[in-house]
Amino acid sequence: MKSFSCGAVVPGCTATFRGADDGEILAQVAHHARHDHGLTEIPDELVGAVRSHIRSA
Repeated sequence: MKSFSCGAVVPGCTATFRGADDGEILAQVAHHARHDHGLTEIPDELVGAVRSHIRSA
């Protein structure tokens, strides 16, 4: 199981995610970024930042 806290990349955001692997986390984070942060595209730099903060739960 893996976990990610959006606040590690976007200060002040309290959203957290859990998934079986990085792919599940990234899918959840992409949905969150679009719907809660208003991003229409997810830049590669953001994906890299998210990947670097995914932890084993």
